[in-house]
Amino acid sequence: MKFFKAIIVLTAIVAASAGYYYYSNQVEIETIELTSPNNLPLDEDIHVRLNKAADAYVEYWKEDGGQVHQTVVSKSSLNHNFHLLTLEPNSSYKFRVVIDQMIPVKSSEQSFKTRPQSPWMVHDWIKGDHPHDEKALGNGLVLLCYRGYPGYMAMVDGKGTIRWYWQDEKLGVRLASLTPRGTILALLAPASKDEFNKPNQPSKKSTNASYYLRSGRIGFVGGTVLVEIDLTGKEITRIDLDKKGIVMHHDVQMDKQNNIVGIVRDFRIDDRPGHPKDTLWGDAILTMDTKGNVLKKWSPWKKWDIQNDKKLDSLKHDRFHFNTISFDRDSNYLTSSPIENQVWKIDAKTGDILWKLGKDGDFKLKEKDLFYFQHAPHITKTGELLLFDNGDFSPRDSTTANKQSRAIAFNLDQKNKTATLAYAAPIPKKQFTARMGSAYELENGNLLQTSSKTGSVLITDKKGKVLWELNAYFIPYRALYVSEGIWNKYRKN
Repeated sequence: MKFFKAIIVLTAIVAASAGYYYYSNQVEIETIELTSPNNLPLDEDIHVRLNKAADAYVEYWKEDGGQVHQTVVSKSSLNHNFHLLTLEPNSSYKFRVVIDQMIPVKSSEQSFKTRPQSPWMVHDWIKGDHPHDEKALGNGLVLLCYRGYPGYMAMVDGKGTIRWYWQDEKLGVRLASLTPRGTILALLAPASKDEFNKPNQPSKKSTNASYYLRSGRIGFVGGTVLVEIDLTGKEITRIDLDKKGIVMHHDVQMDKQNNIVGIVRDFRIDDRPGHPKDTLWGDAILTMDTKGNVLKKWSPWKKWDIQNDKKLDSLKHDRFHFNTISFDRDSNYLTSSPIENQVWKIDAKTGDILWKLGKDGDFKLKEKDLFYFQHAPHITKTGELLLFDNGDFSPRDSTTANKQSRAIAFNLDQKNKTATLAYAAPIPKKQFTARMGSAYELENGNLLQTSSKTGSVLITDKKGKVLWELNAYFIPYRALYVSEGIWNKYRKN
């Protein structure tokens, strides 16, 4: 009996001590203030002040129901700022502040309403008479870049609602990429910076097909400013490429060391015997730090045999036309030379071209697996080399009716130089695109394909069946998939 009395007394003492500690250290919410950053209809900031330092977070959800989201926990502080991102415009939300302690303390439910979308951002992205299964996209978003004025980047959900955007008042957004640290790199430039010419049709003896050639130091999609922003829209860095005399184009990525790697215009002087002196234009891969300091440059001109290059005279203004920079699993470069109908792997340290995949390359491919004027080759999470095969100038495009673009993926044995087809997903012939375009694999296994010239972004299965279609009012250079997980820095689920 004495033992049980002792237990009861001890329990009472512990409970009293806990109660005393709780009430003597009780944390209360003093103020809650809401602001809309930059008056955007898609963001809301909640500023919370406590009477004592404590951990806190916010739960929020649409007023008409749906998933309850939670921000990440803001650690011990008197003042907390919470960013609610990817909200829907003109929608009512509820939220409550939660003090994160042994016994959580929740505020009463409060509400706010986002303002209507800006008129210039309103567009019928999804057409009812086109495939529009929003589940095909999963919980991710599609990132598009607009190179007109004002230039912007927008993320659209499966319903065709813009859930995030960032814009620049003076420059167009040429292209963008996601970085390993969860930010966005964007290449900006005025539209008038493009320089190109259209050559005469080739003679019957010519080995080169006719296409719009870049010319001069700018060429197509030349960028003048590079900017990195986080998902709250905060500008982390801005590099004026124009002042540095750098013309970056077609692609820019961030490597695992957080250095910026991009495709730039490059040249050498034509010193072939019997040829007039001239500037031979091509491309290079440039690496710089986030302050804009150039770290290194790889140029194919250093090892290119111009003496025996039979294509050089007709392609001297745009010899390689690189349109991609990506990284293999060993961190070496992958780039695309559509003029050669090849993907190249380059040793990032030595500059040696390790192999070429494609027509007349180092891997033996079946005729049906060859690709033409391709874009966006990269290694998927499961290890395949995936690219967008534009299909232009291929033996299959003798008539307009036969032209067809597709996503195509290979399993590569790089040691033995063998390539086997993993899958090929052709898009409808009406959405053939001779230039630009991209293909990326979604988390659910579907493919996000961009038909740039027709303004279409498609989600297909790996056989090419169209499940969802986005209709752009401009030419998107490419569309990127933004997984839901990228927002984990700002919200828990």
